[in-house]
Amino acid sequence: MKKALVISGGGSKGAFAGGVAQFLMKEKKRKYDMFLGSSTGSLMVSHLALGMVDELKDLYTNVNQRTIFNSNPFLIKKIHGEKVISINYLNMLWNFINGRKTFGESKNLRKLIKNNITEEMYQQIRYNNIESVVTVSNLSANKVEYKSINDCTYNDFCDWIWASCNYAPFMSILVKNGCQYADGGFGSIVPIKEAILRGAKEIDAIILETEITQINRIQSKNPFSVLFDIFDFMLEHVERHNITIGKLSANENDVKLNLYYTPTVLTTNSLVFDKKLMTKWWAQGYKHAKLKYNEYANEFRPNLQ
Repeated sequence: MKKALVISGGGSKGAFAGGVAQFLMKEKKRKYDMFLGSSTGSLMVSHLALGMVDELKDLYTNVNQRTIFNSNPFLIKKIHGEKVISINYLNMLWNFINGRKTFGESKNLRKLIKNNITEEMYQQIRYNNIESVVTVSNLSANKVEYKSINDCTYNDFCDWIWASCNYAPFMSILVKNGCQYADGGFGSIVPIKEAILRGAKEIDAIILETEITQINRIQSKNPFSVLFDIFDFMLEHVERHNITIGKLSANENDVKLNLYYTPTVLTTNSLVFDKKLMTKWWAQGYKHAKLKYNEYANEFRPNLQ
């Protein structure tokens, strides 16, 4: 029986998913035949396929804005001890003057991927026959594509991971094979159905949002914050659509589906990478997974009375 671990998009909130995966794989010794990710989830599948949880934790708890952006569209200021996000208009203006397509650029993330997902790791995953799949949005063809490590060269797979993580227009766009690619979450933020189509009969899905909407946003102050709010609104509904379709497909195909949501709202801007917060979220993910795993175990335990 094939088992899959599915990780949704969520930017810096991926640290929470890492904590959940650590509990499932290290504490409960869960073995998976396939790993599927979208956006930040795509960045995690290679390490998890090889059981490199400690290395993944080191990666997710040590990144910052500079390791992601070579041209950062955001400014982070401290006001009364709290971090406040604003738009870096100077960097955006410079990008426009130079004819770039996006408000910011994430070429540093591409370097980070190449440095942390090595060709040796790529070869080992293929040798172990563990299916690792990343989700990308083909903006030119207007469709979602799923890229398996078994169908890609090493450099191509790194490109697809990078594309899947690029939250355009605030991050770069990948131009490849005559098409433009961006964040996989734009079309499939939780690829549960794809895991089922690839033969999974039991799925643990980590969803980097709360199960019930808990955000009541303050009014936007500029066009960019309006754009952020619109994107968040659309992606939340894409996510809920993905989950609904995934649940229906699981029922139709007799697939056991375990969903791990975040218990609280972690952040309203997942493109801000803060080492202290991400370390905290990793620990929260581990703790929450322990609670939910016990609930699922009790739910499916046979009644012996």
